[in-house]
Amino acid sequence: MDADTRFDSTVTTTCGYCGVGCRLEAHTSGGRVVSISPAADGPSNLGHTCLKGRFAHAFSRHRDRLTRPLIREGDDFRPASWDEAIARIVFEVNRIKGQHGPDAIAGLASSRATNEDCYMMQRMMRAAIGTNNIDNCSRVCHSPTSWALRKSFGLSGGAGSFSDIELADAAIIIGANPTEGHPVFGARIKQAALRGLQLVTIDPRRIELADYGVLHLSPRPGTNAAVLLGLTHVLARDGFVDHDFVAARTEGYEEVEELIADYPPEQVSEICGVPAADIERAAHIYGEAGNASLIWGLGMTEHRYGSEAVRLLCNLALMTGKVGRSGCMVMALRGQNNVQGSSDMGALPDCYTAYRAVDDEPVARSFEQRWGTSLPRDKGLGVLQMFDAAVAGRVKMMYIFGEDVAQSDPDTQHVIDALSSLEFLVCQDIFQTETTRYADVILPASAFLEKQGTFTSAERRIQLVEPVLDPPGEARTDFEILKLVSSALGNEMPYSSPSEVMDEIAALTPHFAGVSYERLGRRGLQWPVAADGTDSPVVYSERFELSDGLGKFAAFPYKEPGDAADDEFPLVLVTGRRLQHYNAGTMTRRTGNLELVAHEWLEIHPDDAARLWVSDGQQVSVRSRTGGRIELEARVTDRIEPGHVFCAFHFPEVRTNMLVGSSADVNTACPEYKVVAVDVRPMGEPPAYTPALAEPALA
Repeated sequence: MDADTRFDSTVTTTCGYCGVGCRLEAHTSGGRVVSISPAADGPSNLGHTCLKGRFAHAFSRHRDRLTRPLIREGDDFRPASWDEAIARIVFEVNRIKGQHGPDAIAGLASSRATNEDCYMMQRMMRAAIGTNNIDNCSRVCHSPTSWALRKSFGLSGGAGSFSDIELADAAIIIGANPTEGHPVFGARIKQAALRGLQLVTIDPRRIELADYGVLHLSPRPGTNAAVLLGLTHVLARDGFVDHDFVAARTEGYEEVEELIADYPPEQVSEICGVPAADIERAAHIYGEAGNASLIWGLGMTEHRYGSEAVRLLCNLALMTGKVGRSGCMVMALRGQNNVQGSSDMGALPDCYTAYRAVDDEPVARSFEQRWGTSLPRDKGLGVLQMFDAAVAGRVKMMYIFGEDVAQSDPDTQHVIDALSSLEFLVCQDIFQTETTRYADVILPASAFLEKQGTFTSAERRIQLVEPVLDPPGEARTDFEILKLVSSALGNEMPYSSPSEVMDEIAALTPHFAGVSYERLGRRGLQWPVAADGTDSPVVYSERFELSDGLGKFAAFPYKEPGDAADDEFPLVLVTGRRLQHYNAGTMTRRTGNLELVAHEWLEIHPDDAARLWVSDGQQVSVRSRTGGRIELEARVTDRIEPGHVFCAFHFPEVRTNMLVGSSADVNTACPEYKVVAVDVRPMGEPPAYTPALAEPALA
């Protein structure tokens, strides 16, 4: 690209918002990003980007940016030097380790940070502090996906690539809203549907893509497993099983065949509320397609039995042979830019890189030899266990890197109680957040526009991130901070640049053996990457990544969710995202996107609104079993099904997650954000009741 004289520089990097991994051209002038445009050769975005990636960049130089280390002094913070802040951290780590042992300390890595940052964070916790108490935000979003994919197929990543949507004849999207959460891929799905893709959407809300599909199913929240068992029943009953594939490449189908006899569409309809005829039609659309894809999001995983439901979804691909070839993606849409990579890098309590167990002796010894220290073999605490242990007094210190747990994690009051119970809390972030209110030391970190490294997208694509700006003031890159802290704690990290971190990852991890910055180039590589640099756009074409090479069916019956509506709490709250904002809103609320959507609202169906005397635009109170209560505006719309309400969690003043309780996935402890029984009450004098049956305009 020829240099544009309007700009001081143009740098190609990877977007720091969702997990699609759009490639961007960031243009600077006068030490600020003044414009961002899509990279024409971006493999996932194909020359496009969404309004967050293109326009929501002003946060990088917002006046609220942390620019100096801060140390608590009474009820406030005072600026400090880096030397003083690091010395305070080292003193407290040594004090707590000496009094209580290393397992009294826990850390959280950041799924907004690079692979290299997350790898360094888990190394610091294990090698410098001596504990496996390390986790990341995938615990509260896609840990059920990881668990299920590893059990069914072998790898903790999507089977296929985004480009499969253009090659598929049909697709089922369940529990995801791509046009709001992953807009560029959502646009690709729209285009594929306009060209003839037979699209089935399954969600309690009528998402935008339902208007482009041939069928929409609106199941009762928490009943995904029943829907999937009904689809499996019809596929088997009506002759869509690929018996040759099942016999040669899988095991366990007999148990599934026996189980699904109890889930005919008529019975499933009674459980989930979806008409039996629609279940049959959805199964036929998937079964009759030559190539068909399965796509899901947090509406699948954030349930008490979310991990089991994902395995049931994998059953559909196994029984029809629609996995391991182009056009047949089986993929979760990852919400944060590097939620895939943060776990790939071993920022988990039970795994090193590529999900290899901490008690695997050859693996552990290879890391011990490289890092020059002995390492623990016992599984550490996950994030929710950390909070429980903090309240119980067993965890005394936490190091939280780039996560606003007091805003984004469930049962918010419990999280606050945990943070308040700690003897010492370190936060490494770019802004003051709800979580930093409880910190003792705050370290000013770097945004994605200020660092070098890599992100890994939902299609397992590792892509380069390049610095566009320097961190403001005395803020430092996360690479520099983690290296500094780890060295001060006694484990020297000998890296001179993030590329050397990736070289170490490649040397220690067979699935990344051929990864280097030189090979990544402008398009990246999809892991597994062989030593010669050959990557894997398609996986499982010949065998599954399990010890015997066979895909594994799972025979899980339907089980009721952890919460349900009753007389006291008659509605079920479902949470999700808005197009204009991102997670806790830390970045997007400091950009012009705030002018597009300045506050949150509660979507409620006209029937429920009329019954509760709630009018469109009226303030309502929402209460759940946790004792939590929030207040926000109601918007009356038939986008949501009767009996359900919906809101997002981007605005800290709303504190949506105050309503979410302790119910969590049985295999991974992922919170059940998607089924929360609530009571909705009108507040104040209602305006004239005028139900808005169309999608409300965005203010």
